Amino acid sequence: MGAVIGLNFMAAILEIWNHIQRQLFPVLEEEIGTLTDKDRQFVEVMGWVPLGPFWEPCRWGGVGCPPHERAGLVHAFIAKSVYQFPTTRALLDALTARPTLRRLCGWDSAAAVPQESTFSRAFAAFAEDELPQKIQEAMVRQHLGHRLVGQVSRDATAIEGCEKPTPTPTPAPAPPRKRGRPAKGEARPPAPPKRLDLQGHRRRAENLADLPSACDVGCKRNSQGHQESWIGYKFHLDTIGGDIPVSALLTSASVHDSQAAIPLAQLTAQRGTSLYDLMDRAYDAPQIRDFVRGLGHVPIIDPNPRGGEKIPLEPAQAQRFKQRSASERVNSLLKER
Repeated sequence: MGAVIGLNFMAAILEIWNHIQRQLFPVLEEEIGTLTDKDRQFVEVMGWVPLGPFWEPCRWGGVGCPPHERAGLVHAFIAKSVYQFPTTRALLDALTARPTLRRLCGWDSAAAVPQESTFSRAFAAFAEDELPQKIQEAMVRQHLGHRLVGQVSRDATAIEGCEKPTPTPTPAPAPPRKRGRPAKGEARPPAPPKRLDLQGHRRRAENLADLPSACDVGCKRNSQGHQESWIGYKFHLDTIGGDIPVSALLTSASVHDSQAAIPLAQLTAQRGTSLYDLMDRAYDAPQIRDFVRGLGHVPIIDPNPRGGEKIPLEPAQAQRFKQRSASERVNSLLKER
């Protein structure tokens, strides 16, 4: 099922790509000159991005001198990622020196390009308003919301940060607990509930707000069984057939993979209908299994023996579980870019 969805979606991509190749590129090259491979890639990306619904909040409605038109700044925001400019300064230098890129973003002359401070304020506003997440959600809903997806592959990967890790706050001292069994008639306070116990009964916004997002130190066992540590963040991703990412979360590096499973499942369930959720042994928890079943999906999770005997998956589930490599593949491709 997932493969069929992926093939159908790729056919739609090919149709749009052929339209761009046959009609849009010749017109652009006649208007602004020869396009490089990166220029063509940028045009293709812009052809997919549904920016229309997001212009209204950016329109100026106050008094005084109006700000720079946000259309060009949004185009430059996307160009920074496509052309892989490491800094806003590098993007600004390219816009000044390369007329083709500048005109693709919407500025006719170098003098019309805003100052670096304007770019920084606009990019900070886009990030605060979660503009990239909203655009990605709109794209998924537009092209996949009406389709039935076979399986969703869920995984997380380490993202190294450049800043120093945020100091871990000192926890309040826990009240002393008596050892042994309680005496007859003695009432002891219950242990505080774990995050997984709470997530299944809360809304998506509450679960997302509860996940730490500051830079800190993470530790994870790699595929060879060795412990790896890094300073930065952790990227959690849901991927469907055809290697198409549908939902993503960025948390602190110290957040365990399982803590983001339920919020990520809530995000994905709002964007499409799927049948199976594929996860590795880090997600093997009864709370996650119960929540996925509550969504009407079938959880297929690699069993975690936790010091006991590992119970293998049923043959049919083991065969479908092989599709989970899609999430690892997409994570790897995103980190390379």
